[in-house]
Amino acid sequence: MKTRMDYRKVAPEGYRAFGAVHQYIAQCGLEEELIHLVYLRISQINGCAYCVDLHYRDALKCGTDPRIINAVSAWREMPFFSPRQRAAFAWAESLTHVSSTGAPDHDYDALKPHFSEKEIVDLTFAISLMNGFNRLGVGFRSLPKAEPAKAAE
Repeated sequence: MKTRMDYRKVAPEGYRAFGAVHQYIAQCGLEEELIHLVYLRISQINGCAYCVDLHYRDALKCGTDPRIINAVSAWREMPFFSPRQRAAFAWAESLTHVSSTGAPDHDYDALKPHFSEKEIVDLTFAISLMNGFNRLGVGFRSLPKAEPAKAAE
């Protein structure tokens, strides 16, 4: 698969606008690990190769156990995740598949014991942002850079 274009260079002002939301989310108070894991789950669902690789590496950098990162795709079956993380994953999946889920009340209501109203809004901004970035990544075929040793294989 070949990258179609570098949207960051073609429309830098649009990319910077997405970046401003990304910066807001990074400082909004949600845990860094939670944000990276939610971004990873959304990117897995959307099949964004670039973002899956990026958020895997970001989660590692913030100290997340690789076993936890690996378990994100099967979070419902894994015992590693807190009720707060589970509620975030369910909401992320619901909004990522919004055309078929309609964002059901049970997924929204599951957030309330674990998140403040502001945190729910911030989490929803994060989910929306990552879905937007994934559509750019998939649409323009953004790919992670292969490690030099792997590229030769």
